[in-house]
Amino acid sequence: MQAEKKVPLLFVCGQCGFESRKWLGRCPDCGAWDSLTEQRHTTSATSGRRTAAAEPLHTAATEENIRLITEIGELDRVLGGGIVPGSLVLIGGDPGIGKSTLILQLLASLAAKDLQMLYVTGEESAAQIRMRAERLKIPGHNISVSTENSVEALIDLARHMHPALMAVDSIQTVYSEEIGSAPGSVTQVRESAARLLQLAKTNHLPVLLVGHVTKDGAIAGPRVLEHMVDTVLYFEGDRGQVFRILRTVKNRFGSTNEIGVFEMQESGLVEVGNPSALFLAERPVNVPGSVVLPSIEGTRPILVEVQALVSRSGLGTARRTAIGADPQRLALLTAVLEKKLGITLYDHDIFLNIAGGIRINEPALDLGVVAALLSSYLDKPVDGNTVVCGEIGLAGEIRAVGHMEQRVREAGRLGFRTFIMPESSARQLKGRKTTEMKVVAVHGVSELAEHLFAP
Repeated sequence: MQAEKKVPLLFVCGQCGFESRKWLGRCPDCGAWDSLTEQRHTTSATSGRRTAAAEPLHTAATEENIRLITEIGELDRVLGGGIVPGSLVLIGGDPGIGKSTLILQLLASLAAKDLQMLYVTGEESAAQIRMRAERLKIPGHNISVSTENSVEALIDLARHMHPALMAVDSIQTVYSEEIGSAPGSVTQVRESAARLLQLAKTNHLPVLLVGHVTKDGAIAGPRVLEHMVDTVLYFEGDRGQVFRILRTVKNRFGSTNEIGVFEMQESGLVEVGNPSALFLAERPVNVPGSVVLPSIEGTRPILVEVQALVSRSGLGTARRTAIGADPQRLALLTAVLEKKLGITLYDHDIFLNIAGGIRINEPALDLGVVAALLSSYLDKPVDGNTVVCGEIGLAGEIRAVGHMEQRVREAGRLGFRTFIMPESSARQLKGRKTTEMKVVAVHGVSELAEHLFAP
């Protein structure tokens, strides 16, 4: 029988997992203030030693052809083609965004293939899960529900049942009986995730973890949790809107630039096969401040509407607000317009919005932002059949962006007739058969303003 030794009191940083024997107001590792919390736990004085094993790389079995296809196309896209056996997937998002609904639909899709699923819930009872399944019209066959919170008991259960997939909702409710700290603490989350990771790798069992999100939008718990798992997915979107964006933050088995688009309906999350048409469905035509931008998310082009409102400020300091875009980038582009075009914006409030709840991070957004700002400031609409795309430098020049041919094809497919793009991109497309769209090449922001708003 192994003797147990009490570990002295520790203070652990909730942001990075740094440990200290005394309380500190600021974490010396990550710099976060008031992030160290008291933790007590016990560890074994002695531990069993295992013999390490290795195998030649060229003889290692690959798992590319044995992925679990969920039959949910948008989810398979962000996962890189399906769920890899033995992988640990972390899904985060705001409360009520649809994480549990997506997990239940995923389990039902795989259970329909006569695969045994294990759903672990530490926040709801089995009766509540059944009520949600009935609302989503999920029969529940081949899906087993456990309300156990002990990670040791869950591991024994999984080894006994041999499910094809295990989902844990959520990782903050699971605890180890060998650690004295409360569930949800840094030590418990890290230890529970490590043991589930070992279970996944040794038994080739894919495990899905649901993570709570803090007010800052990050998954609660130590950042090391994101480093431990194979894939990190974030659910984005406002609960007041019907659109949900599933974005890949980390993926060891596929691209990290993919997104999945869903629509929240009464029957659950429904895939959106044509996001461009959906995001532009309610676009106002010939209204100042509205511009269409062809964006690239992973391997897929998506057309979105960029909206801007420029109005004279009644306050001492003008406001700069961006929703769905980088506020610092908005401030930079505003300064470029003031410097290169001589317009006065320092005394104007500027509000920028990417319609539909999607977030765009690529530099190709610059040209759309500038066109929308100019349109609102001059109170002149941009032609409804025109799309713009390009990066803007500090000297006011318009730089090339990638995947331009895909952007042109998507815009042409949706009926747009004019595409304003950087001059260098237009030269690269010259001679290629894309669509019958009119391509307008611009070199700087002054040329853009002349073309869009020339009398």
